[in-house]
Amino acid sequence: MERESRETASIENDMSDLVLADLDSAVKVELETGNGSSEEGHHVSSVSQALFHNEEEGEEEDEDDSDDDSGTDHFNSEKSGTQLQRCERAGGGNLPDTFQTSHLLFYERFKAYQDYMLGDCKPSEVKTFTVDYLEKVLEPCDWLALWSTDVFDVLVEVKDLDLKDLKACVRLVLPLQCETKGCELTEDAMKSLLEATQHKVPLQQLQVVYEESGDFDQTALALEHLRFFYKHIWRQWDEEDEDDDFDYFVRCVEPRLRLYYDMLEDRVPAGLVAEYQSLLEKCSQCFQQFSVLRSSLSTDSDSELDNVSMVEGLKLCDQVETFKRKLHIIENPLLRYVLAYKGNARQQCVQSRGPRESGVKVVHVVTASCSSIQLQSLLSARLMPLCSSEDAEIQFHREPVSAVDSCHQGDVVIVLPGIYSVNRSISIPDSITVEGFGFPDEVVIEKKTKGDSFVESTGADVRLSNIKFIQHDAIEGILCVRQGTLNMENCVLQCETTGVIVRTSARLTMNMCDLYGSKGAGVEIYPGSVCSLVGNGIHHCKDGILIKDFADELDVMPSITMENNVVHNNEGYGVILVKPNNAKQCSGSVAKSEATSTTTTLTSNGDTASSTGQKWPLSRQLSRNKEMSCSRAVEDLMDHQIFVSIQGNQFKRNGMGDFGTFFY
Repeated sequence: MERESRETASIENDMSDLVLADLDSAVKVELETGNGSSEEGHHVSSVSQALFHNEEEGEEEDEDDSDDDSGTDHFNSEKSGTQLQRCERAGGGNLPDTFQTSHLLFYERFKAYQDYMLGDCKPSEVKTFTVDYLEKVLEPCDWLALWSTDVFDVLVEVKDLDLKDLKACVRLVLPLQCETKGCELTEDAMKSLLEATQHKVPLQQLQVVYEESGDFDQTALALEHLRFFYKHIWRQWDEEDEDDDFDYFVRCVEPRLRLYYDMLEDRVPAGLVAEYQSLLEKCSQCFQQFSVLRSSLSTDSDSELDNVSMVEGLKLCDQVETFKRKLHIIENPLLRYVLAYKGNARQQCVQSRGPRESGVKVVHVVTASCSSIQLQSLLSARLMPLCSSEDAEIQFHREPVSAVDSCHQGDVVIVLPGIYSVNRSISIPDSITVEGFGFPDEVVIEKKTKGDSFVESTGADVRLSNIKFIQHDAIEGILCVRQGTLNMENCVLQCETTGVIVRTSARLTMNMCDLYGSKGAGVEIYPGSVCSLVGNGIHHCKDGILIKDFADELDVMPSITMENNVVHNNEGYGVILVKPNNAKQCSGSVAKSEATSTTTTLTSNGDTASSTGQKWPLSRQLSRNKEMSCSRAVEDLMDHQIFVSIQGNQFKRNGMGDFGTFFY
C-alpha cells in the first residue's frame, strides 16, 4: 500500500508539472507573437489565472464538474461578469452595443481552432466538427443579437438554432430597432424579409448584444471564430480533394492563419499581399465556373455538347490546381521566403524625370551641418571638378530622401559624414550617382519605419558608393534592383529582413561591399537578371546567396559572376539554388545524397484530373507522408550554366554547406 501511495503521489506530481509546463508554453507563445495591445493581453492573463484557480480547487470541484466534458470553458466559471470588452457603436443610434471579439490575438484563434473547433479533422469533416463545437458552446435560445448585413443592422432575438445549416431562428424585437445603409426599411418590410427566409438567418451575420453577466461570452466568441473561419480560412475548394486523409488544421488552417496575421502586422510586402488577394479572387471565379459546368453535365450523356463541356471542364480544373499551388506557395512561410513573388503588383509611383529642360546638372550636397575644413575639402575634392562648367549648380539638403527626390538624370548626390534617419523608402528612378564623402562607417543612412524595402532602384544607370545602410523594419529587403542597372561599390549593408534583391531583367554590379544580418538571403537573384559580385563579404545571414530558377516559366537563365567573395558564417548554405521538382524526383535526389534534410511540408503538383463518370473532382494532392520539399548539398553547382565566372571565392563555416539546391 505504501508503494502504491508513493506511485500515486509521483503521478500526481508529474501531472501537475505537465499542467504548469503547458501553461508556461502558452504564455511563451503569446509573448513571442507580440500581437495586440495590453488590453487584449488581459484576456490571456484571465485565462491563465482561471487555470491556476481551477487547479487549486482540488478533487472536490472536479467531482462536481465530472459530467461536463465539453472542453470549451475558456473562462473561470466562478468569476462573475464578462471578460470581454464592449464594442461601442459609432455615432450613437438606437441599437445596443455588442461584444468586441474581432481583435483576438493569433494565439487565441490558434488554440480555439486546434483544441475546440477543428482538432484533427479531415477536410470533409470540417462541417461536422464545427456543428459539434457550436452545439456545446452556443446558448440555444433567448438571447439578443444584431443581424448585420451590408444593407442594415437590426435587433433580433434568437429563439432556436438550426446548426445543420449554421443558421438561427430569430424574431424581431419590437418596436423595430434598425439602422440602414443607404435605404429605408420599415417594420413590415423586415417582417416580410424574415418570412421569406423562414425566420432563419446565418449565424455568421449575428453579433451578440453586450451583456455584463458573462453568460454570453462563449456564445460571442464562438460566433466570432465561426465568422472569421469562413471569411479568412475556409476555401470552397478545400473539401474537393480526393485525398481526404490529412489533418486539415495542420495543412490549411495554421499557415493561412499565420499569413493573415503576418499581413495584418505588415510583415508581408504590399506587392505579395496584392498578388495573394488577386490569386484568391481568380481561383474562386475559376472554381465557380468549374462547379457550374460540372453540375450541368448529364452522367450518362455522350452528346457532342457534353464532350465539349468535358474538355472545357478539364481546362478549368487544371487552372484551379495552378492557382491552388501558387496560393500554397505564399501561404507556406518557408516557401514564401525562398520563392516570394516574381513581380510587384504595386507599380512604382515614382516615374523617371529625365534630364532637365535647361540642361543644367545639379550636385546635391546632403548635410545637417559641416565644419569649414570639411567644406574646404569638399570643394577641392569633389565640387570643383563636378561644377567646372557653367551648366552646373549646387543645392544643399538636410537629409538624403529630399536630395534624391530632387534629382534629374545625370545629377550627383554627395552625402557628408553623419547619421541620417529616414522614414520612408528611397526610390531612385533616374540615372544618378549617390556617394558618401568619407568612409562607409562615417556616412550612415538608417531606416526605422516599416515599408516594403529601404532602397529601390529602377534607373537605367544608378551608382552608389561609400555609404552604410542600416535596416530596422523594412519588410522586403534592404535594397531592391527592380529594373535598370545598379553599380554599388564600397558600401556596408546591415540587414534585418532580406538583403539585396535583383529582379528579373535587372542588373547589379556589387564590388567591395560588406553585407550581413539578413534573416533571409544576403543576395536574392531572380531568373533573367545579370548579377556581378566581386570582392564582397556576405555573412551571418540565413543563406548567403539565393538563386531562383523558375524552370517552368523561365525566359532566360540568370547570368552570375562571382569572384573573390568571402561567404561565411551563414545559417544555411553559402549559395543555394531554388528550383521546381516533383516529389518523386525529390525523393530520388534524397536517396542519392547523404547530405539531405527535409525542410518543410507542402502541397505538390496534383495529378491530371480524372474524368471518370463525367464528374471530375479537383486533382488529387499528395498525402502528407508523400509531401515534401528538400534541400541537399551539391558539389557540381559551380559548373552550373548560370555562372559566367566563379573563381577565387572563399566559403567558411556555412551551417549546411557551401553549395546546395532547394527543390519545391
